[in-house]
This record gives sequence, C-alpha cells and structure tokens, in this order.
Amino acid sequence: MSAARITDTAFDNQLRQKAQLVNSTLQRLLTQQTEIDNNLKKAIEYTLQGKGKRIRAAVLLWCCELVSGKINHGAEVAAAAIEMVHTYSLVHDDLPAMDDDDLRRGLPTCHKAFDEATAILTGDALLTLAFEVLANRVIEPAIAVRLISQLAMAAGAAGMIAGQAADLRAENGQGTQELLEYIHTNKTAKIFRCAAAMGAICGQATEAELECLCEYGLKIGLAFQIADDILDVSASADHLGKTAGKDARAAKCTYPSVLGLEKSRQLQQKLTNEAVKLLELFGGKAQALQNLATALLQRTR
Repeated sequence: MSAARITDTAFDNQLRQKAQLVNSTLQRLLTQQTEIDNNLKKAIEYTLQGKGKRIRAAVLLWCCELVSGKINHGAEVAAAAIEMVHTYSLVHDDLPAMDDDDLRRGLPTCHKAFDEATAILTGDALLTLAFEVLANRVIEPAIAVRLISQLAMAAGAAGMIAGQAADLRAENGQGTQELLEYIHTNKTAKIFRCAAAMGAICGQATEAELECLCEYGLKIGLAFQIADDILDVSASADHLGKTAGKDARAAKCTYPSVLGLEKSRQLQQKLTNEAVKLLELFGGKAQALQNLATALLQRTR
C-alpha cells in the first residue's frame, strides 16, 4: 500500500481536535502546579501557547485509540508529557549556544521574549515536569513506569541529546547519509517512536502491535525530519513560523545538502510508504495513522 494524497479536510479537523485535547490537558496540568514561581510559570505558559500542531502527541493518542478503541486518561497525560519534552527541546535548541534562533511557532523565542537564563530554566522545568506528571497523574503504576522509561530513553543521552550533540559537531563538516541518519534518528525519529510506544502502552497493546507501531513511529519521524530540512530551503519564515534558511547559514548537515532535493523527496516518499505498509496489521482501523503519514509527506510548514 502506498501513500495517497490527502485532500479531505476531515483529517485536518481530526488533528485539530487532538491538538485541542492536548492543549486543554496541558492547561489543566499547569493550573495544578501551584508552587511554581510566577515569572517562571509565565515563561512555561508562553512556550506552550505557540501554534504547534502537537503531532507527536497526536501519534500517541491515535496509537492508544487504535489498540484499545478509545483514548484513556493515561494517554492524555502521556500526550501532554511528550509535548512538554518536545517544547523543552525547542527552547534549548533556540538558545544562542545552540541554534541561536529568534522565532519559534510564529513568536519570539523564549530567550528573546524573556532572557537567556529564564529560557534555560524554562526548558529544565518542562523536562522535569513531564516526568512528574507521568509519575503522579497516570493511575496504573506499572504503566507509569513503562511510560517514564520510554520517554527517558528517547529524550536522553542515547536519544535526542545524542542527536543534538552530533548535529552540532557536524556543522561545517562533510556530511554523509550515514551521519544524517544517525543525527535524525536520535534527534527526531526516536521521539516519534516514543510517542507511538507510549500510546500503545497506554492502550495495553500486544507485543506484536507495540513493535509494529514503534517501527511506524521511527519511519514517520525520519520522514518528518526530511520534510523539515526541505522546507528550510524552500519556504519563507512567515510561512513556517520560524526562521527559514538557517540550516544553510549554519552549514548544518541536512538531507538537501547531502542528498539534494530530489533524492531527499524520494527517500521521504519511501519511508512514508513503508510506514503505511506497516499498518496493514491493523486493517482499516489504522486509517488515521495512515492519513497522518501521508499528511506529513505533504506538509508545507
């Protein structure tokens, strides 16, 4: 089965509904945090209010829904937690010592809207808060432990941080496809895999279902990053909601710089088709995840 073009707005509405659910859960969880310093809380709320599509959280919610037939409380909390971790990574990525960016989700970056020290602490707070809510708000202890383990591995020193470190080291160097895959598997795809795994765990998936959804997450995560690299060279800052062309200016190791635009698009298509094929295990029940894979292939921002 190959990815077909999505033209119906029904999927966009479904994705928007998932984002609204995540946003309301994030707001509820933050409201319950009554002991956070007021200035820090303002910065946390600022970073979470941007116009993010909540793609990782949507993957989590759809995976739970796929294997259990519904979205449960644990999945709602887990979706909020993974968005906290993703947002923390953006806040820190944008810092002057990292990617040094001024715009994120259509707004000034956290260190521009506040200051650099506040941005560092905001990222730290979001990261630790994610694990706090998983530990305290997921009702079933065994599931909470599994969720914490998945998120820690994906976001930690052998996951997202490893990818970011390699990304920084690769600047102004001679990139290879092998290096690209290492960077983006760790920096981006493992978080997508984690989202799929956490949703499957919340829905009490079988081992076969969990393995399939994890592989699906890895493939759409890599395809998502290729699209991101392509958009950086082909779209405007106003359209993207973040600074365009910054990868080239920083001499980043990206798919277009190493493979060229055409081969990058071919690889993105291949990964998308493979992700869609994996979902044949679930039959027609996986339509939302199939549509998501295709929508990511077609994304323009």
